[in-house]
Amino acid sequence: MKGTTLTPEQINSMLYQYDKVHVSLNGIKELQEVHYAQYKQTGFLSVDGVLNENEVGQSIQAIMDLLHVDRKKSRLQFTKPEQELNTPEERELSIRKIHEFVDSEDRLRKIAYHPDIIGTIRRLFGEEPKLIQDMALLKPPHGGGEKPWHQDMAYGNLTYTKSAIGVWIALDEATADNGCMHVIPGSHQEGATPHYAVRDWQLCDTQVPVNKDVIVPLKPGGVLFFHGLLYHGTPSNFSTLRRRALQFHYVPASAEKINAKEYKRMFTNEMTDAEC
Repeated sequence: MKGTTLTPEQINSMLYQYDKVHVSLNGIKELQEVHYAQYKQTGFLSVDGVLNENEVGQSIQAIMDLLHVDRKKSRLQFTKPEQELNTPEERELSIRKIHEFVDSEDRLRKIAYHPDIIGTIRRLFGEEPKLIQDMALLKPPHGGGEKPWHQDMAYGNLTYTKSAIGVWIALDEATADNGCMHVIPGSHQEGATPHYAVRDWQLCDTQVPVNKDVIVPLKPGGVLFFHGLLYHGTPSNFSTLRRRALQFHYVPASAEKINAKEYKRMFTNEMTDAEC
C-alpha cells in the first residue's frame, strides 16, 4: 500500500484471501480436453499425484544434499549472510531458493523432464517445450517470507515471444497455513502488467483484485501448471511446517527472447512514469 509499511502478518491478512479453494484433479489420468480448454480461460490447472512417493522423497533428499552436503553447480539464496549460518538448522531456516541445478543434479533433472509433466505442457503449447529455468522454492516454518503478487514473465529471463508456462511442484503438503499458491483466475488475459520494486519485483498491491484470490492447496507430488502472465503469489509461512517446492519454467521450442526495449515497454513503468 502506498505510503504504508505493513507487517508480514498484515500482508497475509490484507493482501490474500483464503475462502475460495481450488480442487485439484486426482492424478494425471483425469486430465481431459475440457481441462485444457479451462486452462485457456483461467490460466492454470492443478493435478495431485503427478509425482509418486519415491520421486518426492528423492527430490527432497536432492535439495537437502545441495543445501547441506554439496551444492554442485547450483546457486543458493539465503535471507541472511551465509557465513553467519553455523548449523544445519540455521541454514535450513534461512534458505529461500536453490536454482540452476538441472545440469548437475540428476535426481532433479529427472523431475524437470518427467514424462507426465512434459506431456501436459506439450498439450498446452501444441509444440515441444523448452526448459528455461529451474528452482527449488523453500518456505521454512515460523516466518518463511512472502512472494508478492507478480507475473513470472515480468522477470526478464522468462520473457519470450510466446508465453511461458510455470510448473510448481509441492514436495511437502502445501496448505493455506504454510504458503500454498494463490492465483487470480483469468488474470493472464490482462496481458503484461507493469511491476515495481516494492517488497520484491511485484505488481502494485492496489492493482491486484484480491477479492478474486483462489488458493491452490496441493498434496506432496501435486503440480500446478500456470500461464506466465497469471497473477500469483504466496504469503508468509507462520506455521510450524516446512513448505518446499520445485518450480520449472518452459517455453515453446519456437519462442525467442524479446529485446530489452520491448521488455521495458511490457513490464515496467519507464515509458509511462506511472507510479505504484
